[in-house]
Amino acid sequence: MHYAAGQPAAGLAEQLKAIVQVWRAECPGLPGAALALAVTAVRSSPRPLPAQPVVSGPISAAMPGRLTRGIALEVIHSASTSLLIASFAVYGADDVVAAIAGAARRGVQVDLLLEESTHAATAFVALPADVRVWHRSGGAGVLHAKLLAADRHTALLGSANLTDRGLSDNIEVGVVLHDPAVVEPLVDHFRWLISPGAGVMRRAR
Repeated sequence: MHYAAGQPAAGLAEQLKAIVQVWRAECPGLPGAALALAVTAVRSSPRPLPAQPVVSGPISAAMPGRLTRGIALEVIHSASTSLLIASFAVYGADDVVAAIAGAARRGVQVDLLLEESTHAATAFVALPADVRVWHRSGGAGVLHAKLLAADRHTALLGSANLTDRGLSDNIEVGVVLHDPAVVEPLVDHFRWLISPGAGVMRRAR
């Protein structure tokens, strides 16, 4: 079978065995050539890179389509169970706020970690009541992180606040991560920050 060409030897026999079992059980009449073509198509399908740079502000040929606002909306729309967002400031960005509200309405648990001194929570007063807002409990520092994490598979982090200027006009830089091995501990850290035992954040809503 052509699928085997160029594949690492370790575990290949088991992978092929599993494919053959499903093939015989589900589609016994499917010709082997058709199966090989389908597998080749899947292998050649474009997959997102584990990490991709994202920018706001002037665009160039080097970064033609990875703009912060669009990527932020993609991340929000990709959430199916949870959405964790941190931002120092929030104002304007009505499309992003609307997308967050839409996520909450489709059953996604939304947690917003916001800086209290900038009144960032005001942008979310119309969101569903089950959206949780968190502020720092105290200490000398502020919440300055900027993060959007969808479930435990995708995260956008960088310098841009959730403001119209930060998402579109300012010169900002960030990275979108599609690697669960990196995203999961990042999400776990922020989940720890809002846990009662940590004493770092308090629920404001």
